[in-house]
Amino acid sequence: MYKLFDWQKIRQTIVISAATFGVFAAFPCASKAYPIYAQQNYENPREATGRIVCANCHLAKKPVDIEVPQAVLPDTVFEAVVKIPYDTQIKQVLANGKKGGLNVGAVLILPEGFEIAPPDRIPEEMKSKIGNLYFQPYSPDKKNIIVVGPLPGKQYSEMVFPILSPDPATDKRVSFLKYPIYLGGNRGRGQIYPDGSKSNNTVYNASAAGRITKIAVTGKKGGYEITISDGEKEVIDVIPPGPELLVSEGDTVKLDQPLTNNPNVGGFGQGEAEIVLQSPQRVQGLIAFFAAVLIAQVFLILKKKQFEKVQLAEMNF
Repeated sequence: MYKLFDWQKIRQTIVISAATFGVFAAFPCASKAYPIYAQQNYENPREATGRIVCANCHLAKKPVDIEVPQAVLPDTVFEAVVKIPYDTQIKQVLANGKKGGLNVGAVLILPEGFEIAPPDRIPEEMKSKIGNLYFQPYSPDKKNIIVVGPLPGKQYSEMVFPILSPDPATDKRVSFLKYPIYLGGNRGRGQIYPDGSKSNNTVYNASAAGRITKIAVTGKKGGYEITISDGEKEVIDVIPPGPELLVSEGDTVKLDQPLTNNPNVGGFGQGEAEIVLQSPQRVQGLIAFFAAVLIAQVFLILKKKQFEKVQLAEMNF
């Protein structure tokens, strides 16, 4: 007899769909994060000049800050606090031309051997500070380079990275030295895509000099085609939805003159800090030295008091 509904297959489909949705809900930044542009095009995000490659797409310069302990012991978990400050009231142009809140993202370049701490090593107090942040390594062979984002800026303008320090006793790549940590952080969308094309979050300039003979709206979401004529030939500049026009039909424009405003309200910044991987034996030796100095000073004072008493007794005698 023909079955109109195969309930077993329907149940399987529902279970698989729910599981898939759960994975994407739990890890919203894992597959389509903005840092993936850098991960696909650069083996290392920090160039020889010290510039982090995110600056190639995020052109505006903005401040960032990073706070780490002055020194840490080997095989311990510590916090690296990343701050990406901005006015949470401002809105950015989205890819569809509408306005929305800014996202934030960051890349943290740790010294060789340092990496994100495994969940079972993170203290509960630190977990509450981390929240729902999802960390991913820059590449399978660069676990010391961590990327996060895009994330809602209103919630994550300050992020806590749980870092596990290496142990030189088991990892011969590291020693008890001072190491630099590099940070790159952005808020808002970029102005250029990795292929060199512009996003709709930047200013558009005239590609030729002449008179604007026609401005045509290209779609329901906005966008324009601006026809510029110099009397002999015509050039059409295409403006995507998002930027606001600064010109109108009949205007005369020069080469590279802005046709739109610059809608970008975000930007990218770099910061760095230093951290000392401290040897426990050195700390113990320093404590022992201080204790010896303290004891020596106490005995010196006691000896001085004893000498003064003897002198006083002799004078009285």
